[in-house]
Amino acid sequence: MQQTKKYLLIGAAVAVLGGAAYLILRAPAEQDKKFDNVQIVKTAVAEQKTIPIKVLANGYVTAINTVDVRPKVQNIVRTIHVKEGQFVKVGQLLFTLDERSDQSNVAKARAELAAGQSDLADAELTLKRNEDLLARNFVSRAVVDTARNKVESLRSAVKANQAITESSNIALSDNRIEASISGRIGMINVHPGSLAQPSGEVMVTISQLDPIAVSFSLPERELANITATYPQGNAPVNVQLPGQPEVTGKLIFIDNTADTQSGTIRMKAQFDNASQKLWPGSFVSVNMISRNVTNALLVPAQAVVTGPEYKFIYVVQPDDTVKEQKIEVVAIEDGQAAVTGLAANARVVVEGAQNLRAGGKISEAKNTSSSGTNSAVAPVH
Repeated sequence: MQQTKKYLLIGAAVAVLGGAAYLILRAPAEQDKKFDNVQIVKTAVAEQKTIPIKVLANGYVTAINTVDVRPKVQNIVRTIHVKEGQFVKVGQLLFTLDERSDQSNVAKARAELAAGQSDLADAELTLKRNEDLLARNFVSRAVVDTARNKVESLRSAVKANQAITESSNIALSDNRIEASISGRIGMINVHPGSLAQPSGEVMVTISQLDPIAVSFSLPERELANITATYPQGNAPVNVQLPGQPEVTGKLIFIDNTADTQSGTIRMKAQFDNASQKLWPGSFVSVNMISRNVTNALLVPAQAVVTGPEYKFIYVVQPDDTVKEQKIEVVAIEDGQAAVTGLAANARVVVEGAQNLRAGGKISEAKNTSSSGTNSAVAPVH
């Protein structure tokens, strides 16, 4: 019995010592756990400024003027004066048709006009003589009236012959086909000896390349912004070909109807194109400033957290805890977001937000830049 009691006392002492050791060892562990709850993050400061808002679109290059060259008369092609791909000026001779028949008609009309003018001159002299004789009572008034009627008839005939001559000259000139605009000609579809017809195949197409246009479509919601920002309609538009620098032009056309299926509205911009970098049919990237946002707040886009109900940003408090701040994203581009609902110069969490909860402690990572940005932004679609 004495020995059993001894063993119980020893066991109790061991239990007390074990408990004490557990408490002593647990304290640092709790401290380490508490330290581990401090999240290492990167932060940035929201910057407030006025920024331009850009809209982006895909467009294609189109000639401002394109002319399909056809003859006015049906005739045989005699001579081709240009080559495929050649640049021509307005009024430059392109084709000559077989004009021999029309030259003959012109010669005939001129001859008939000359004969009529000669007959008219003779009739006018006869009328004058008869009027002199009537004054001396050598002829009757009926003779004078007959002579006067003949003069009037011949005058009408001369006018008709003049009209026929002019018409023949026009028909003759129609055999000379000239460029109606300056531009570059495409493939020539006729050859000497071919029959050219007004309703037949196009002889050649001329496209004006300088200036040139770019057609594109923007969401219809941007129309109000563009018309308000540019009341005169001369909004600057930038386009870029792959691997080429941007080219700047101006807006010249907004369609009068929006596409009900796509919710977009067609627009067209004009560009100087003396170097012919823009070619009809080419696809280009289009961007333009639709409006300016005053006092916008810029933060890195990765600071924006998308929650189940709304977007928010973790804002760092003076005690290095974080608070969820509900925001609205106005625009995003180049890794920067313009937001509303945030105070200027607020310090926001950029990296490490996935492990945070409201009220959590944070610690700034080393070598972290905490400056805003001045890049332009584009609307969120």
